[in-house]
Amino acid sequence: MDIIAARNLAVGYDTSRVLSGLDFDIPEVRITAVVGTSGCGKSTLLKTLAGLLPPLEGELFFGAERVDFQSEASLASLYHGIGVLYQNGALLNNLGLFENVALPVRMHHPDMPEAVLREMVHDRLAQVDLLDSAAKFPSELSGGMRKRGALARALVLDPAVVLCDEPSGGLDPITSNHLDDLLLKIRETFRTTFVVVTHELRSIEKIADRVLVLREGRLHFSGTLAEVLASEDAFVRTFFHRKADHDDA
Repeated sequence: MDIIAARNLAVGYDTSRVLSGLDFDIPEVRITAVVGTSGCGKSTLLKTLAGLLPPLEGELFFGAERVDFQSEASLASLYHGIGVLYQNGALLNNLGLFENVALPVRMHHPDMPEAVLREMVHDRLAQVDLLDSAAKFPSELSGGMRKRGALARALVLDPAVVLCDEPSGGLDPITSNHLDDLLLKIRETFRTTFVVVTHELRSIEKIADRVLVLREGRLHFSGTLAEVLASEDAFVRTFFHRKADHDDA
């Protein structure tokens, strides 16, 4: 079953189109990787999927419902169903880790009893191995810990879908591999759907069930990981058969 669908979707800023004519489906409880060269529109697409950037054309569906970007109720439904892990983590430096993770709960459920909120936040921090760091500030955390803290915040409201923008960006290979393991574990344990923007070949090959390849303002290729890796398309082959060490450079 598909949880997100795009039909003739065009995304961009004002009248400047970044991507056009997008038709794709995001299957439930799978990890879909969105890939392409730098500047191809991956992060712009993610902003539209998150409800932060209205499409210039076409339709976006979340579950069975079409997202109406002019309707506060429609967007509120989308926001409740989607968590976002931003590229740099985007933790607030003036808040401790506990309060960073608690922030979405306080915003969306201001009347929630403090004891219930604490239990929710502690559960999420435990899931990402950060319960002992709840009182620390972002400046006291390593890069990998900040990414895991941001993941806990993205998960705190139990979203059906988590959008991840370059989750391994800036991490060493060992820390990146640990984060990949964590995404796979969460997907299996909580039946969470992930959409992951990444350029890391090792991560794509480890975690992706499906891959969307963007090129020159269009969806160039869409398929399972096996289909993408076996593709004879020249651009896809060039992208996926580059050397792994160059990918990490």
